[in-house]
Amino acid sequence: MEPLIFEGRVTVNGLVQSGLAVQVEEGDAVAIDGRPVHPASTLTVLLHKPRGFLCTSSDPRGRQTVYELLPPRWRSLRYIGRLDRDSEGLLLFTSDGLLIQRLAHPRHKVSKVYEVECDHPLEATRVATLLRGCRIQGRTASLDSFHLLGSRRVRVVVHQGMKRQIRLMFQGLGYKVIRLVRVALGPLTLGSLAAGQYRLLSRSETEALLHAAAPSSPAAPGRHRARSL
Repeated sequence: MEPLIFEGRVTVNGLVQSGLAVQVEEGDAVAIDGRPVHPASTLTVLLHKPRGFLCTSSDPRGRQTVYELLPPRWRSLRYIGRLDRDSEGLLLFTSDGLLIQRLAHPRHKVSKVYEVECDHPLEATRVATLLRGCRIQGRTASLDSFHLLGSRRVRVVVHQGMKRQIRLMFQGLGYKVIRLVRVALGPLTLGSLAAGQYRLLSRSETEALLHAAAPSSPAAPGRHRARSL
């Protein structure tokens, strides 16, 4: 493509492009020598990541990776929103560059829902302090909301994506997280998908996710600092 651009044969929305810095957005009309060029179809996959798998394409120590759960032809897909080895739940893989860009940018603040199980009974008043925030890794981390599911289980909503954020936040209160499952990302939910299983996202699901991650989209439900979801 680069030689074609330098030769002035590529247009975007009717304008001849002369450099490589141009950004092509969804809906732009791209043509070469006046002939429309249509982007390749994209693929987005939702995986229920089991515990014990690494979010990486390969591991020098030979440990299991999430890519071993997918068909070999999908090795080129990029995962979005890593889960650590001991965590479980909803993990996305995609070839959609726009989706990757939007979900990776912190200002888009797509909400994520986790179910957390701790090593001893939770006190609602102590968990509520996490709504105001705490310092981890030199930054302020906070919950958007929480709802107790049992004596040791709680569902939490966050929009941040700091490494091991939830584990460290509860550790700061004196709790050890013994199970952590991501059950929703924006409009997507894990549903009844079994651990280790995957499914393709429909076009409407992908569009809903793009909309949720759009800079101008309104705050997602659950973003209020209330204790009930």
